Parts: sequence; structure tokens; C-alpha cells
Amino acid sequence: MMNETNSLSSFWSLSPENCLKELDSSLKGLSNAEAKERLSRFGENRLTAKEKTSALGLLLNQFKSPIILLLFMAAGLSVIVQDAADAIIILGIVLASGLLGFWQEYGAMNAVEKLLAMVQITVSVFREGSATELPLDNIVPGDILNLSAGNIIPADSILLESKDLFVNEATLTGETFPVEKSVNELPPETPLAKRINSLWMGTHIISGQAKALVVKTGKDTEFGSISERLKLRPPENEFEVGVKKFGYFLLHITLLLVLGIFVINVFLERPVLDAFLFSLALSVGLTPQLLPAIISINLSHGAKKMAENKVIVKRLSAIENFGNMNVICSDKTGTLTEGTVQFHSSLNSNGDKSEEVSLHAFINASFETGFINSIDEAIRKDLNYDLSDYTKTDEIPYDFIRKRLSILVSHKGSHLLVTKGALTNILDVCKFVREGQSAQVSLEAVREKIQKLYEDLSAQGFRILGIASKQIGSSSRVSKSDEEGMVFLGLLVFHDPPKPKVHETIASLRNLGVSLKVITGDNRHVARSLCSQIGLDQPKALYGEELNRVSDEALIHLVGDVNIFAEIEPNCKERIIIALKKAGNVVGYIGDGINDVSALHSADVGISVETAVDVAKNAADIVLLEKDLEVLVEGVKQGRVTFANTLKYVFMATSANFGNMFSMAGASLFLPFLPLLPKQILLTNFLTDFPEMTIATDQVDTEMISSPKRWDISVIRKFMLVFGLVSSFFDYLTFGVLQWVLHVDPEQFRSGWFIESVVSASLIVLVIRTRNLFFRSKPGRPLFIVTLLVIFATILLPYTPIAEVFELAPLPLEFLGILFGIILLYVTMAEVAKHFFYKRVKI
Repeated sequence: MMNETNSLSSFWSLSPENCLKELDSSLKGLSNAEAKERLSRFGENRLTAKEKTSALGLLLNQFKSPIILLLFMAAGLSVIVQDAADAIIILGIVLASGLLGFWQEYGAMNAVEKLLAMVQITVSVFREGSATELPLDNIVPGDILNLSAGNIIPADSILLESKDLFVNEATLTGETFPVEKSVNELPPETPLAKRINSLWMGTHIISGQAKALVVKTGKDTEFGSISERLKLRPPENEFEVGVKKFGYFLLHITLLLVLGIFVINVFLERPVLDAFLFSLALSVGLTPQLLPAIISINLSHGAKKMAENKVIVKRLSAIENFGNMNVICSDKTGTLTEGTVQFHSSLNSNGDKSEEVSLHAFINASFETGFINSIDEAIRKDLNYDLSDYTKTDEIPYDFIRKRLSILVSHKGSHLLVTKGALTNILDVCKFVREGQSAQVSLEAVREKIQKLYEDLSAQGFRILGIASKQIGSSSRVSKSDEEGMVFLGLLVFHDPPKPKVHETIASLRNLGVSLKVITGDNRHVARSLCSQIGLDQPKALYGEELNRVSDEALIHLVGDVNIFAEIEPNCKERIIIALKKAGNVVGYIGDGINDVSALHSADVGISVETAVDVAKNAADIVLLEKDLEVLVEGVKQGRVTFANTLKYVFMATSANFGNMFSMAGASLFLPFLPLLPKQILLTNFLTDFPEMTIATDQVDTEMISSPKRWDISVIRKFMLVFGLVSSFFDYLTFGVLQWVLHVDPEQFRSGWFIESVVSASLIVLVIRTRNLFFRSKPGRPLFIVTLLVIFATILLPYTPIAEVFELAPLPLEFLGILFGIILLYVTMAEVAKHFFYKRVKI
């Protein structure tokens, strides 16, 4: 059984053997039964409790609004002191409204959970003696991790084995340079940044390989203790801030209005309880209580539609930024090109085909184990040599600093180091060049010739790597220091053709108001060749060496005009993204590698792919199931559809509903009776909720997705003022006609106003949902059907037996005709107001 003592509090001071003993584990890992027991005992490997809302919790959330709670209390008081039937009806309507919201939101929540499971990050762990992939949450103390470049470190661990292991620990130490790790024993007082034998949750591997023993998980980790102390939460994006401001805006108006109505009704010596219930019922109609549910439904529906287009949204609120994005930055490989690198040829320094270069390339690729990549796969696929006489003895894995991969093999009694990598980085460690079968010349004598060959091939769109070798003698181990004084053998030529329809895709993005910027580490010739093939004619380029000479302030003014950033170092990608953001753009970044993490974090929308390394996929807001810009185009469209439909509800909540409630509040001051009873107000609100609940499935006009849209609270205020006044004008017209023209009694007045209020609010949804004339913009089928059903039910209700429950009275047909005339005028005036509003206010 695991020894749960304080001996592991300074585990870096223990030997790996002692740690294994303390944790009652072995190099073969835990058994499944033991791991299950530890998971139960220590809990999931998370910093916070899993945000899994139960059905009951979600249901209760529908009623947590202070106004709803007050309404429950007032209804309960009403049961005690006066009309129990009315109070029960009020509570029934509130419960039914809550159930409606629960039903929609619960379905949305489950759908999103299923989508997130599709892009779950896993880690290689030894269980029952063999390596298996497990979700990060299932890691427990005592697990043996099998780690390589690109992996997230899932828990605080001690190294058991390591090979050229470099780890980025910036999240904990702030140090931007990778830290080399190795098996060691350290004093207990060793500070965090110098614990070279330990790995920490929240960091990630840059290069190398390792096996590590998990010591602490979840909140017990160093990262867990920091987040607990600081209560770290992800920053709110623009959409979330906008929603919060909108909610506060309506809440302030509601509180002022309700308090004023209550005080005036009491001053007019009306029953206090009736006035209180009336005021609370008005507040239910005014407050954006459905806003969280509507947003959740819209975003989850958008996420499902985006998933159909192979786009998985990890953070729902990122959909808004995705739709608003006007700049997308991307590498070329796999996004603009096919992504399936094809081996083209092996050339010596003279540009002639060389079997020697091919053989050494095949040796290097065949024995490489540190980093899975398309280059080595292409070499292994297209070349074939008998390596039975070769034995691998060591490897120096590829990393993004050296940009080289070295393999040491023994062959006929000697040891040969074969190094492959970026041409410039290979030449940096070479002293000689192979000429012919055995002759060698000084590199400096032929460097210009090699450089010219490199530039000519690059200009044709080929990707070029260099390969070199060196005799090591009898040593069976090598280190990075051995990569020097090597013999340059030649060039490896690869071809990654552009995708067939990529130029059409780029044009589609341009038509959506999204400009593409290519950020690549490849040389300028390859980048320019590709861009000319995909339709970026005469692009403006900025190269790495030029970028390094430009100040941050100057870069802000330059980035907007640049289409290609070539020869860019990984740490400069973030600088480009930040400059684009400061220039006023909403920036998306597509990345799938270790060196893309900082740029993914810096972008407004971090976009990765399913095949990305763990750390890139974890940093992304959105994951593409295919690395294809065409997938991105459809995702952007759906993101804009989602935002447009959310905005529709916001406009609805600030127009007809607000106008009706404001009118009712005003009418209560000069009418000798309440214009609607509390239960009738709540029924009105309940019925008008139904069409709004279907907004997520509504169709969106082309102009709403043709360009990025931003959340603007000032536009919402203007919209509320214009359409609220239009709504109130016709409300007061209805009051005047009912009271002074038709001379109806209070019960008929309420019935007439109830019908006019619900029908007009339902029809106005069809007007507000589009900038065009409502009959020229086809609404979604659910919205249209539900709207018609609500109108039909509202008209019939006063003529049914249930009318008595709500104190509604049937109206003569001529009265209904007059009311429908008012509604027709209202819809017409709303169309006119809409035309002038959008002519003067740009959204």
C-alpha cells in the first residue's frame, strides 16, 4: 500500500528507487485495479472540480434569480393572506418557464460534452506492464509516464530515465528558455527553477524523451497550489464582457422601473400585495432571465453545426471571436499545402543525384524515434536499403533550437553519426563537403555553390534539408557537442504541393472579410513560390532578419500590409500576433506544433488540429478535425450565424418585451385598475418565450455573415430606445382604443391587451430577426411554426374554459378586427423604423 507520509514533500531529494518504494509502484507501472482505487482516493487529476452540472442543479439554476425568488415568496404570502388559486397559477407559470429553459439548456450541455470528448488529450502511461493512452484526468500518483516532444506534463513527477530532455517551464518560473532535465538527486532546499530531476504539471516537453514517476496530482501539484492561492480563471473575452454589460444594463432599468411602479401604486392607495406582485411580474418580463439559457442554446447549437463541418469548439464563448475574426495567420504546411510531404530526390553538392545521400537519409529516418514527422515518413516510404549491418546505438532527438536530428549507428566495427536538418543549421556544424565517393573539400570553397543550388530549388517550391555525417570512433554514446566538424553529404529535396482548391478557399475567406497571412519558418523563396501558386499575387513579405530590426511600435503599422512572414523564428510568431491585435484586428492563429503554443495563447482565437501535439491542442480554443482552410471557412460562417442569432434575442429583449412592460407600467398609473393581472403578465412572458427559444435554429441573412461583427452595447441602447418607443406608442394606442373608443370593462380590457401584447411581440420577432423586409427573409422552420402556434393559441385562449383561470373574457369579432388593425400598423411602423435605423447605425 502506498506510504502516505510527508517523505514525498521534497521528492526531488530522493532517488528514483526510493520514490518508487514510497509510492508502492514499479517500472512496469500500476495495475488497473490499483489505479482505479487510487483514482477514487485522490480524485481526478484536475485543478478544479469537473464542471459537470447535474440535471437537478441545472433545473435549480433556472430559479436562482433574486426576482424569481421574491416572486415565489410573494406568491406564498398571497396563498396565506388572500387568493390561493392566483398564487398557484403564478407559481405554475414560473415553474413551466423554468422547465422550458431547463429542457433546452440540458440538451445543449450534453451535446457540448460529447463534442469535447472528441478532442480529449491523452498521455502514454504504463499500466499492467504495457504502455496505454489515458485521459489526463485519470493519472494517479504512482503512474509511470512515457513522454516525448510535444507532450503536456500532466502531474508533478520525478525522472526515471531521460534523453536530451528539454522542458518549457515558463508557466511556473517565467523563464522563456527551455530547461534541460536529467536524472539526479538534489538537496531538499533546491529552488523550483533548479530542480532539474523533476517535471511539473502545466509545463511541456520541447524535445527529447523521458520516463517519469507521478508523485502528485491535481491540487497537490505546484501549479495546483498556485492556482488555488490566486484563484486563477481564464480571462473573459469580448463576448462574455458584452453579455455581462447587457445584463447589468437591463437589470438597472428594471430595478428603477419596478421600484418606481411599486411606490406609485402604493401612493395611489392600491393593495400593497397586489402592487408588489404586479411589480415583480413586470420585472420578470423585463429582466433578461432567459439570456443565459438562450446564449447557452445558441452557442451549443452553433458548436454542433460547426462539428458537422469538422470544427470542434473547446470554449463556447470563442465562437463569437471566431465569427468576428478578420485576420487568420497560418503556417503553409498542411493548411495551404497537401501536408503529405513527398520525397523528390537526393542530391550531392553539385546537384547530381546521389545514392550515398539517399542511404544516409534512410539510416537517419529509419532509426529515428524521438519525434514523429512527415519528413521521415516520406523518406522511409520512398527509399529502401538493407540496414541489417547497421545497429543504432544512440540518438540526439530533433528540437526547434538546433533544428537537427542525429543518429549514431555502428557498422562494421566503426561508429557513424548521421545528422539531418535545416540546411543552414547543418552547414553550421560542417567543416568539409564530400566530393565524389571519398574526396573531401573545405566547406568554404563550395558554400556559395550550395547556397545557389538551395535558392534555385526553393524558388521552384521545393523544401530542402541538409544531411551530414561523421566518424565517431569507438564511442557508443553521443551528445550535442559531437555535432561539429562534420562532412556535408548533400541535399534532400521534398515536395508538398498546394491543395487543389486552396486559391478558391482564400478567395472565400477574403469575401468574408478575413485576410490570410502566412507565417512560416521556411525560406523566402519557398514561401514566395507557394504564394504565387495559390493566388497571392505580388504579396508583400517581411523576413526574419528584417523583423528583428523592426521595433514593436513600428511593427504595429507594418503588419497590416504584409502577407508573408518567412524565415520566422518560433518566438517571433507571438510578436506578430500581438502587433496585429494592437492594430485593431481580431486575430486567429492556426498551429499544431510545440513552437506554436505562445502564438495560440496570444491570438484572439487559437486554432489547432486533431493531429497536433498535445500542448498545441490544449492551448487552442478551437480544434479542426481536418487541417484545411475550407473547414475554417465553414466554421467562420457558422460562428457568425451563432453570433447573429444571439444578437437577435438581445434585440428582441430590448424592443417588444421592454416596450410592452414599460407601457404596462405607465398605464397602471392612470388607469383605475391594473392593465394586466400578475398571472396574466407572467403568461404573456411565458408565451413569448417560445419563439425566442427557437432562435438558435433560425436562418441568417447573407449580409450578417459577409463581414465580421462586433458586440456594441451602444447600438443595443439605441435599438432599445427606437423600437421600445415604437412599441410603446402602439401599446398606448391600444389602451386608448380599448378604454375610450370601445369602452370595454376591465376584464375585456385585459383580454384585448393580452391578445395584442402576445401577438404583436410574436410577430415583431419576425421583423427584428432580419434587416430586410420580413417577408423577403425566410425564417427558420421551427421559429415560424412556433410563432404561428403561439399566435393561434393566444387568440383562442379567451374563448376556452381555461380563460376563467386567467380571468380572460371573450371579445366580439369586430373588437378583434380593430386590434389586428393596430398590430398591422405596428408591424408596418417597425419595418419603417428598422429601415431608418440600419441606414444610420452600422452593425
